[in-house]
Amino acid sequence: MKKYVIVLAAGKGTRMKSKLYKVLHPVCGKTMVEHVVDAAKAVEPEKIVTVVGHGAEDVEKVLAGKADFALQEEQLGTGHAVMQAADQLAGLEGATLVATGDTPLFTGETFKKLFAYHEEEGNAATVLTAEAPNPFGYGRIIRDDQGNVLRIVEQKDGNPEELKVKEINTGIFCFDNQKLFEALKQIGNDNSQGEYYLTDVLEILRKAGQKVGAYKMPDFSESLGVNDRIALAEATRLMQRRINEQHMRNGVTFIDPSTAYIDADVVIGNDTVIEGGVTIKGHTVIGSDCLISSGSRIINSKIGNGVTVTSSTIEESVMEDNTDIGPNSHLRPKALIKRGAHLGNFVEVKKAEIGENTKVGHLTYVGDASLGKDINIGCGVIFSNFDGVKKFHTTVGDKSFIGAGSTLIAPIKVADHAFVAADSTITKDVGKYEMAIARGRQVNKEDYWHKLPLSEGKDWQ
Repeated sequence: MKKYVIVLAAGKGTRMKSKLYKVLHPVCGKTMVEHVVDAAKAVEPEKIVTVVGHGAEDVEKVLAGKADFALQEEQLGTGHAVMQAADQLAGLEGATLVATGDTPLFTGETFKKLFAYHEEEGNAATVLTAEAPNPFGYGRIIRDDQGNVLRIVEQKDGNPEELKVKEINTGIFCFDNQKLFEALKQIGNDNSQGEYYLTDVLEILRKAGQKVGAYKMPDFSESLGVNDRIALAEATRLMQRRINEQHMRNGVTFIDPSTAYIDADVVIGNDTVIEGGVTIKGHTVIGSDCLISSGSRIINSKIGNGVTVTSSTIEESVMEDNTDIGPNSHLRPKALIKRGAHLGNFVEVKKAEIGENTKVGHLTYVGDASLGKDINIGCGVIFSNFDGVKKFHTTVGDKSFIGAGSTLIAPIKVADHAFVAADSTITKDVGKYEMAIARGRQVNKEDYWHKLPLSEGKDWQ
């Protein structure tokens, strides 16, 4: 059986009260519509068509290469939205999944089971349902005495008896593709909203003698639709719990999983420990046997094996095996920390390479620089890389020593085995085995104390 997917993503989402279109709001590092499309990919469809409307260009940019698109210029209901995919799908043999772009918690496994049930039962239409503890706001599944699906009644259109039903429509359907588009030609908009409901297709098919079924999934939480910021926060909480539990099953230790915020595409190796209050975002990859301590934030970076990150921020950078950083340090984009290197507290590195086993202890800025192996960088060193117009590069060779409080003004080169004396301002290259001293000569003023008011017992002003 060939499979197709239609994702409905045309709504603006006015209740979000946002300049950002609803389906583009992120949940754990991916937009809601990306979560839906990625889950749909699990069924290996021939084609995914996303119906766009408000913010069409932005949605198409996010899903570029993942889906084809159909434009719903005027939002006249879910049935009308599906009609917009007719040019791409009508007439094709197979089954079509219809999903909504604001339901980020559905899994690929659930979609697979829906397709399988639909095919096994020989249904013309199958609705994905769930038991809701509080069904208010959801369409209700109305069955006959034998359990067959008769229709779906929306909240605003239901009578008191129908609204007592707790089995709800999740908004996900599987249809015989050809029968779907034929039935869509018959739906009307005689309802309280004046819209064309996709749910009316079920009754049309049933009256035509077609089999309509329902697959009830066990986990109601997957069906959460996001219409406001409260639901967005709940979807994020549920998705975060799912992500963290999967990492724990894979051998990662979370000290407090409720306060560790890990994006959906993050990869973490086994025997790594994640403390509370950690945020790991984007496409970050972390190796095995690492410690990521509380307060750390890692974004789109690659962390090797045996790395310790202590209360530090790492952005678009690489830390190789057996390195460590922090506390309170910052790797800005394009920092490369090579094997065995140490970065202590309050160190900032930007667009620079720190060589193997090099030590940058504390209170230092390294920008636009290449540092070799086994270098010692003293406290308070500044790599001065910017003249107000252009950035310049500094190179420091292997086994060099840069004394505390020094400033290296780029562009310069410090050769292998060179020394820079503490508190020097270096503006010229330093050769191999040389020591550079660039500071004023010390002068001691004799008897200076007696020239001050302090000598008469007065306090500092």
